[in-house]
Amino acid sequence: QVQLVESGGGWVQAGGSLRLSCAASGSIVSINTMAWYRQAPGKQRELVASITNGGNSNYADSVKGRFTISRDNAKNTVYLQMNSLKPEDTAVYYCNANIRDSISFRFLDYWGRGTQVTVSS
Repeated sequence: QVQLVESGGGWVQAGGSLRLSCAASGSIVSINTMAWYRQAPGKQRELVASITNGGNSNYADSVKGRFTISRDNAKNTVYLQMNSLKPEDTAVYYCNANIRDSISFRFLDYWGRGTQVTVSS
């Protein structure tokens, strides 16, 4: 079994910063792309940022220059540093990872349960 556990969400005033973490654990053979998505009330889930196992990253236009995704392959962990937060960044943030597990040996997408980020104006 593979699990993704997020941490680091919370409440912050506009202009502030938060750092999200997501640790993958379980019967992991290898991890391909890791990513952060978010879903605001009444909206569809959207990709915020992604990073390959080689370190290539991609960002949504709305967060470019403010958010930074990184990963520690030795710890199977992905991070999202969020600076200059805006009220429109308020959402539940979900971790996603494409993982090959030791049971199926297939690459499958796994999701965390999400962590709430609230930015007040």
